Order: sequence, then structure tokens, then C-alpha cells
Amino acid sequence: MTFVEPEGEFIRRRQVAGTTHATMRTVLDYAEAGVQVTDEPAVAGGGGSGPTPLQSVLGALCGCEAVTFRRTATEFEFDYERIDFEAACTIDIRGRSGDRSVRPHFQTVRLSAQVVTSCTQAQLDELVEEVEARCPVLNLMQDAGVTLDIRWRVVTPTRT
Repeated sequence: MTFVEPEGEFIRRRQVAGTTHATMRTVLDYAEAGVQVTDEPAVAGGGGSGPTPLQSVLGALCGCEAVTFRRTATEFEFDYERIDFEAACTIDIRGRSGDRSVRPHFQTVRLSAQVVTSCTQAQLDELVEEVEARCPVLNLMQDAGVTLDIRWRVVTPTRT
């Protein structure tokens, strides 16, 4: 099977380069976007010098939801002050340990998003339906069969 990259006006490309020196620590170079280090904690054989790769994926989910939310909120004329995210996952370590009957990636992902806004929960729910349909990282997880528990909640802004 030959790999063919899609072409066209609407296709965008992103890339990253990574280096590891026979350890669990990887330095990732995102060119103009900077550098990130991933590592495993010392108790798992790493050096603890950065988030684990799976934590980075959770961070990518939060970031992607935030970007997708901002773009969609602008389109829907939905005003908000900020979003506070918390994300967590479970994995079955037998998969990464070689048991091919167990998938090595996330079993579950839980995401809590608290949106500081004067809008109603119903207005937020309407927006979120579109955000979740558009979010690339969320859709990767859905397509991978990860069980997702995603909750969006309105938080009323405090006035000072």
C-alpha cells in the first residue's frame, strides 16, 4: 500500500521532530511553537522531567477543545471569560506491556470544562454540540473507541 498525502486548498500540515537518547525522555521540537519534553515518572523508570506522553495527549485534548470552542463561540456570538479544564484517563497497562488482547491506549477519558459566562446552560449545550463535532483530538479519541465522559458546565462570572 502506497502512502499518499492529501492535497488541496483545505489541507493543512503540522509537524514535530523528536529525539530520545535511549531513555524515556523525549525532546520534541515544534519549530516556531517551541520545545516540549515528555518523560515518565521516576517510579516508572523515567526521569520525571516532563509530562508523560499520555498526559500530553490529555493536554492536547484540553487545548484543542479550547481552540475549537473559541472559533465556534465567535461564529455563534457566544461570550465567555474563560474555560477551566480538568482531564483524567485510565489505561490498562497490560496493553503497553505486550498483551495484544488489551488495547494499549486510553480505556476512558474524563473531561470537565467549566465555562465562565453569563449565558445559560442551554446556550452552552447548543454550542458544545457543535464544538465536539469539530474538535479533531476529541474525534480521534472517539474513533479509537475510548469511553468518554465529557461535562461542560456554566459558571456565573463574579463581579467585583
